[in-house]
Amino acid sequence: MSYLRAFSSLGCPQATLDEALALAARFSLDAVELRSLGGTVELPAYLAAQFGSPEDLADRLAAGVPGIPRVRLAALGTSFRLVGAGPLDRDALIDFAGWAEALGVRWLRVFDGGKLADAAELAAASEAVRWWREERARRGWKTDIMVETHDSLFTAEAMGRAVEAMPGLAILWDSHHTWKKGGEDPLHTWAQMRAHVVHVHLKDSISVPSSRHPYTYVLPGTGEFPAAALVPVLREQFEGVVSLEWEKLWHPSLPPLEDALAAAAERAWW
Repeated sequence: MSYLRAFSSLGCPQATLDEALALAARFSLDAVELRSLGGTVELPAYLAAQFGSPEDLADRLAAGVPGIPRVRLAALGTSFRLVGAGPLDRDALIDFAGWAEALGVRWLRVFDGGKLADAAELAAASEAVRWWREERARRGWKTDIMVETHDSLFTAEAMGRAVEAMPGLAILWDSHHTWKKGGEDPLHTWAQMRAHVVHVHLKDSISVPSSRHPYTYVLPGTGEFPAAALVPVLREQFEGVVSLEWEKLWHPSLPPLEDALAAAAERAWW
């Protein structure tokens, strides 16, 4: 058993799709998680402008990109929030889903959007999940949503309440988030939530405040995140995608994604 390695295109936000796939192939990665391309996170509009229809892009990828070994698309990252999303947000998620379905992408990333993960927020999230599941069944889609541990879901206990309220909910575990914000040992969080996790984000940081956070992101293997303890466990117990989320779009001063991938490879970080 072993996971698939990927990176989020958040780390190369100005790249084209071909450039992102080529970068993954250069570092012998299995997949790319698409969040931004060409300087935008509005992927359906960007992909339509570049490639026409979802079916046209699917045909192109099926034929293979010249000079680029086959790299799969692991997920599309949306901005949809289960709590507080309105009709336009739902329409946007449907647009993403149409591309994901045509491209054979299994997962759409969404956020929980809450602050407390209390009964009221979980009820609102449950209503959004019910809507999505009805829409998905009606259209016969295979692609599904995974909820990132981002807003209020930063502890195993909060995630557990969400899964109890929404049985079958798939989790994208941001392991840095639950470690740094939730104060949890990643091995504890994993042991509690592994049955629900389909995708994992990894990153590294040091406890020095930055302009956006009470910590600073650093090259993989040069910070304080306990990857040396977590990664071997994931290798043994997880068959999903483990993705380096290098947040260069939100932190432009970070080194290039290539530097982060090189540092991870040099240190056998993952």
